Amino acid sequence: MEMQYFKNYSPSLNRDMECKVYGHRGRPVLFIPCQDGRFYDFENYRMADVWRPWIDGGEVMVFAIDTIDKESWSDGNGDPYWRIRRYEQWIQYITGEMVPFIRAMVNERNGWEGYPDVIAFGCSLGATHAANLFFRFPDLFDGLLALSGVYSAEYGFGSYMDEVVYQNSPVHYLSNMPVDHPYIRLYNQKKSVICVGQGPWELPHYTRQLDSILKARGIKTWVDYWGYDCSHDWPWWYKQVEYFVPYLLS
Repeated sequence: MEMQYFKNYSPSLNRDMECKVYGHRGRPVLFIPCQDGRFYDFENYRMADVWRPWIDGGEVMVFAIDTIDKESWSDGNGDPYWRIRRYEQWIQYITGEMVPFIRAMVNERNGWEGYPDVIAFGCSLGATHAANLFFRFPDLFDGLLALSGVYSAEYGFGSYMDEVVYQNSPVHYLSNMPVDHPYIRLYNQKKSVICVGQGPWELPHYTRQLDSILKARGIKTWVDYWGYDCSHDWPWWYKQVEYFVPYLLS
C-alpha cells in the first residue's frame, strides 16, 4: 500500500494541519477520525487494513485528516459562540483547502480531468462530520458512509443555537429544506449510507430522528439499523465497512 504524509499550513485555521494519503489511484475518500481523533487513527486502529483490498486494487485513495474537536464539539466548558465558529473554520479548511488538494492529486494519479467529488467517511463523531459535509456540500461530496454518528448539534453545543450551529446540524437544516430544493436531486444522484447499531454505547435515536426527516424529504439514503449485539466500537465498524463499501463503489 502506497502511503504519503503531508503537513501544510492552513490559512482557514491559522496553523499547520497534517494528513496521510493511502493508495496510488482510484476514487477519493475523506476519512474523518472519531471524536478528538488524529489522522493516524485510520492506520493505528487498523481501518487501513479493512480498506486495503480497495486501496491496493486502485479503486480508492483515502485521505485521512485531523479533527479539531477539542476546540469545538468536545470543549464543554468553552463559549459555544466561538466553538462553533472554530468548527466552521475547520469546515472551510476541508472545503476550500483539502478538497482542492484531493482533487488535484486524484486527477494526477488517475490521468483524469475535471473535478472528481469525494466520498465522506467517518465513525462516531467522525460520522457526524462526514454527514454534515455530504448534506451541506453535495457539489463537493459524491458519497457518504456514516457509522454510529449523531446528527444534531445539541450533542456538542447543548441548547445553544445560532445561525452557525444551525447550518452544521443536519436534523435542523434538513427538516426545513423544501421538498423541491435542488440539493435533494443532487443527494439522490449519489450513494449515501448511514448505519448504527443498537447495542452498548450506541445512540440510535439520533439516526432514527434523521431517518424520519430524510424519508419526509424524499432523500434516498440507505439507513440501516444493526442488532442489539452491535456496539459502538471498531470491530463492528470494520464489519460495516466490508458490507457497505462494495455498494458505494458499484
